[in-house]
This record gives sequence, C-alpha cells and structure tokens, in this order.
Amino acid sequence: MNALLSNPFKRGLLRGETQIGLWLSSTSSYMVEIAATSGYDWLLIDGEHAPNTIQDLYHQLQAIAPYASQPVIRPVEGNRSLIKQVLDIGARTLLVPMVDTAEQAREVVSATRYPPIGSRGVGAGVARAARWGRVENYMAEANDELCLLIQVESRTALENLDAILEVDALTGCSSVRRISPPRWATRTMPVTLTCSG
Repeated sequence: MNALLSNPFKRGLLRGETQIGLWLSSTSSYMVEIAATSGYDWLLIDGEHAPNTIQDLYHQLQAIAPYASQPVIRPVEGNRSLIKQVLDIGARTLLVPMVDTAEQAREVVSATRYPPIGSRGVGAGVARAARWGRVENYMAEANDELCLLIQVESRTALENLDAILEVDALTGCSSVRRISPPRWATRTMPVTLTCSG
C-alpha cells in the first residue's frame, strides 16, 4: 500500500474506533491548517454550504497534507463531474449530501470508482491524487482506499436506508440532527460521530 493512498479514517471507521473531528465552513486554507495542527482525527471541509470552489478545496487539502488529520470533503452535490474533480485533487473521503435512494447511491458509487466497478474517468497522469502519475499502482488501489459516505437527510432517505446501505462500495452514511441523532453508520455497525466546535 502506498502511503499517499492510505486512508486511516476509513480503516478506523470500519473498526468502530471513535474519531474526533471538526466541521469547517470556511474557504481559508490558513484556518484549515491551524485546525490540522490541533490534533483532530478528521476535518470536514464543507463544499455544500460554504462557498468553496474546487481551487479552494485544493488549497485546503494541501494545507492538511503534512498533518495527521484526515480530510473529509462534502461536495455541494453528488454530481459526477464535481466528484471527478474532487477526487482528482486528492480527496480520499467524501460525504455526499441528499442521497435519498439506493439508485442515487449507486450513481455516486459509480462516479467515485474506476472501472470495472464504476465509471470514474482515467486522468491519474494529470491529477494530484496520483501525484501526477508518480503513485505506483494508483488505479489498482484507489477504489479500495476511497471512503464514500452519504448523508441521510430526508424521510425518504430514512425509508430507503436499508436498501441504500446494501449498495456495494458504499462505506456508510451520516444522519442529520433534524431526523435523528448525528451518527456515522457503516454497513455492519453504527459508530458515534462526535463533532467538536
């Protein structure tokens, strides 16, 4: 396993470990770097409700990279083109909002995985994620190291939750407070999400 591909957040989540994180709603890479030096296990960079562009996300991923905190990117939506860009700039964990059905979850999975599992385009030679083609076996290992979480944010999603969690290659989901207590849940076990700040 190449260390640049390794995803400690995903491994900890699947082992049921408590991981403490911070939800960031800023476009400032300076602020993100300060947070990265503060000992959090994960830092969620919000692209849904914070005005982050792809370039903002790119700079924030660069700011976190030297530290142990693991970045989680929440894109504005589960759009295939946007997901492709977020993955190419180096995101290894995504939290995709407003996924209400198993079909929507399958579409998001497809957008995040290389063939034959999905339909992610091949651009490793020109992408930060593969360090511009310098990460050995990037395409062979990227599918396994990616952590894909979806947000359960509606009654429809709650009604479809069992079917959503059956979607292959989906790591798990997160609920929001207005419909249930906030938690990460994997396919095999619920894991309490502790948000700080």
